[in-house]
Amino acid sequence: MKPALIAITALLPLLATADQPEKGKPFSLFNDKDLTGWHPDIPAADQKKDLKPSFIIRNGMLVSLGRPLGHLITDKKHSNFKLVAEYRFPGKPGNCGVLVYASTPRALYEMFPASIEVQMNSGHAGDFWCIHENIVVPDMEKRRPRGKNQKWGGKQGDSRRILNLTDGTEKPLGEWNTMEIVCKGKEVIVHLNGVLVNHGTECTVSEGQIAIQAEGAEVEFRKLELTPLERK
Repeated sequence: MKPALIAITALLPLLATADQPEKGKPFSLFNDKDLTGWHPDIPAADQKKDLKPSFIIRNGMLVSLGRPLGHLITDKKHSNFKLVAEYRFPGKPGNCGVLVYASTPRALYEMFPASIEVQMNSGHAGDFWCIHENIVVPDMEKRRPRGKNQKWGGKQGDSRRILNLTDGTEKPLGEWNTMEIVCKGKEVIVHLNGVLVNHGTECTVSEGQIAIQAEGAEVEFRKLELTPLERK
């Protein structure tokens, strides 16, 4: 075999794994310059192609402008990872969330992709919202309020909200919060500013995309760092 072919053959295993994230090594989900690696899903843009963007990069930060309503979704799927998000509401308090294990777009209310949402809504950060998927927590009767004739689940009409373990863990408006989401198989663990705020098991999905919401309020993200973990 010619030397050039030998060299190429030797490189093939490296080329095959070059796009695979290294276990235990954190990397940023955005590049501080543009939205490479992400794609928006904004329902209103279906009818109005010149709609202003809901998500931008500003001063090296990923910013959800809040409107038009929709989601920014990673191109790639992820499983078994730790995601660290440093975020703040720079103006008024409001609503946002990080969706893990996202899949079918617009599965709920023709807006929300199938997923498990980790809530960032001011005053309720750390709640779970089940969106065409489901997850189990201890003290289900206490932490998953439901109305008459409702059932637990992720479909329209189900009781989809799971309250966090403790409110009051968010920083004052304008200050940076650190949310850590660990997804290991069918288990999702959430810490906010170093405090355990939710822990669910028996999740109905264990792989999917990651999504950020535009849900009415401007939110800045100075870090979205993902660390691949060993399979559970």
